Amino acid sequence: MSDAPHSASEFTDPPPSPGPVPFSGLTRLDHVGIACHDLDASIAFYRSTYGFEVAHEEVNEEQGVREAMLRINGTDDGGATYLQLLEPVREDSPVAKFLARNGEGVHHLAFGTADVARSAAGVGEHGVRVLDAEPRAGTAGSRIVFLHPKDCGGVLTELVQSAHQ
Repeated sequence: MSDAPHSASEFTDPPPSPGPVPFSGLTRLDHVGIACHDLDASIAFYRSTYGFEVAHEEVNEEQGVREAMLRINGTDDGGATYLQLLEPVREDSPVAKFLARNGEGVHHLAFGTADVARSAAGVGEHGVRVLDAEPRAGTAGSRIVFLHPKDCGGVLTELVQSAHQ
């Protein structure tokens, strides 16, 4: 095997799609949710190590978390990608239960959409269980639904419609 660069002729086009692509309306990776025991320490780590700055911080009583959105790139107009750091404020919150089972780490992936209800219906038509009957309030006025991890390759998945849309 040679160390020479690959030529364009060595690569082939991907196989054709097996049929029409289902509507999901997903436009980008919005954020990766990270469960943590100490939000302030986690913010300090991501700030000092990677230079990420806090774009938004709040307590979400409904979900039982204190959270911070750290902007990775872009601007806060609905086009940025974030890390969402989640610290439980109650022992019965889903994030507290996750931490007890798994420890700190990746909690979920979130994909952005212009219409969360339509995107949820679109993936639901393909057998993905939507955990929220209706979109609910998320961070900074967004609307969200969660998808069952067993239907998403073992990954808790969130669909999020930015308040800017």
